[in-house]
Amino acid sequence: MSGSVRGSAPRAAREAEAHEAAAHEAAAREAEVHEAEAREGGGVLTLAAVPIGRAEDASWRLAAELARATLIAAEDTRRVRWLASSLNVALKARVVSYYDAIEARRTVDLLGELKAGRDILLVTDAGTPGISDPGYRLVAAAAEAGLRVTALPGPSAVTTALAVSGLPTDRFSFEGFPPRGQGERARRFAELAGDRRTQVYFESGRRLARTLAELAVSHGEDRPAVVCRELTKTHEEIKRGTLAELAAWAAQVSGADPRESRRKKGGTVSGAVRGEITLVVAGTGRRRARNTGDAGRLAGPGGLADPGGPLPPAG
Repeated sequence: MSGSVRGSAPRAAREAEAHEAAAHEAAAREAEVHEAEAREGGGVLTLAAVPIGRAEDASWRLAAELARATLIAAEDTRRVRWLASSLNVALKARVVSYYDAIEARRTVDLLGELKAGRDILLVTDAGTPGISDPGYRLVAAAAEAGLRVTALPGPSAVTTALAVSGLPTDRFSFEGFPPRGQGERARRFAELAGDRRTQVYFESGRRLARTLAELAVSHGEDRPAVVCRELTKTHEEIKRGTLAELAAWAAQVSGADPRESRRKKGGTVSGAVRGEITLVVAGTGRRRARNTGDAGRLAGPGGLADPGGPLPPAG
């Protein structure tokens, strides 16, 4: 009896191994079939969000997608190669440029690649493609052609700045970079002055002082705002205050205020607030919490209130 039991154990193990091998083979065949079907319908466009600051903020999925990609469209080819190197990823992909100046022309070429059944991984310098970065044209063209578009979600300076601002987040608008022309800027700011939604802008360090001063005129000097500089990077700075206070600060830092010397420490001229800038401005009638006791309250009509009771039990 005991001998037959001992003899059956190796046989059972062999049968289990054979069954597992057959299952793996079947799964591999099924994957090949799915891949062939996908190729018949065209390639897949994947919008891959990349870190807005530190490479170590990248997800493991981003590293895996960079490693397996065969064609990468990048806003800056050097930047994506730096990111891959920082993540210890050896790129096998053909990497092509896809930046503002060539976006329209390159979209035609990339759409042809997708129609030919080749997958494309689309990345920008930082954040999510299409959010004030190249991507919209290719997504629109791929969608119109009936091709699959998906996303590898991740960082965005818009939502990161909004989250850390301390301003109301229940409703907001993203305004991108303000117009350059004086007349168009004035009209845009006048339209937004009465908007109740929190507003998020991108702005260059060179124009920040001017933009804050103009917003103080259109929106009111006492409108709360937050300047987020170099988010998630080593020299991250989050500056809070009214538009008037922030305009004065930016003018002093950039040397734009005639009352301040343009000569900075070391004898150099700054000329701008340094780094990547995201500006968050409160909507009309909305105020951020003033102290710990008011941390859950938003002043103004329609504001939200936290009764301040104990937290509910977990689960």
